[in-house]
Amino acid sequence: MWRSNALLLVVTAIWGMGFVAQRLGMEHVGVFTYNALRFGMGVLALFLFLPLVRRFEPLRAKASPRTLLKASLLAGGLMFIASTLQTEGLAYTTAGKAGFITGLYVVLVPLLGLLWGQRTHTATWVGAVLAVAGLYLLSVNEALQVSRGDWLVLASAFFWAAHIQTLGFLTQKADPVHIAIGQFVVVTLLSLPGMLGWERPALAEISSAGGAILYGGLMVVAVSFTLQVIAQREAHPAHAAVIMVMESVFAVLAGWLVLGERLSLRGFFGCTLMTAGMLLSALAPYLRARMGVSALQLKAGEEQ
Repeated sequence: MWRSNALLLVVTAIWGMGFVAQRLGMEHVGVFTYNALRFGMGVLALFLFLPLVRRFEPLRAKASPRTLLKASLLAGGLMFIASTLQTEGLAYTTAGKAGFITGLYVVLVPLLGLLWGQRTHTATWVGAVLAVAGLYLLSVNEALQVSRGDWLVLASAFFWAAHIQTLGFLTQKADPVHIAIGQFVVVTLLSLPGMLGWERPALAEISSAGGAILYGGLMVVAVSFTLQVIAQREAHPAHAAVIMVMESVFAVLAGWLVLGERLSLRGFFGCTLMTAGMLLSALAPYLRARMGVSALQLKAGEEQ
């Protein structure tokens, strides 16, 4: 199990450093150009890794082309909106702040589940309160103002949460690997009109952003997806939930090491509260399960 946890930690670190890549890429090209190129490159790389992915994630559900197309369009549409808002926001905020604000999807996913009648554990509500308090300290300045970048990234967190909720439903209808590749293709195709019709980047600009695009496409999309599939086959869900929350911490560390970003004391306390809130929300399903087991054991003891 330690190998799976180590792989997930590597995946989380790749995601965290991806915020730095996005920020660096946005210094040279527009949001549509960056996303079109990185997701397109990620799709091509994933096809190379597909035999390895299939060793650990065999075909689950053979869906019709029409069902797969609908699933890819829905998941890809939500991912397109989320990634566009997030990448645009990174042009106006730090990688570290964007990592923590994006991480709010951990809290938002179970809360959005209320719309579908899903039960929400008390720990999730406590986590949500802590996360909102932390967000206030991190993003709201003394003049009670929030930067444009923080607003955009916060909006993206809602769409990331909706994307995760939607995937939970779609993967019951079609193969998860097919949906994953399909959604990346959709994001690429939806980004191309903005790239070619609006931004029209020069080759020199693309070349300058080449390192960031390569990292976003190869590492964040292709490599991390492949490693995640391999790791989650054996990883304990509770361990995986805790490790995934570390994405925000890696974003702060990468922003500090690569971009020289600094957190104020107020921001540090905000990040601490947000981390606590995200951990509580991520662990809520397992807390509920443990409490249920304890209740059954207590009842069995009383009956004896």
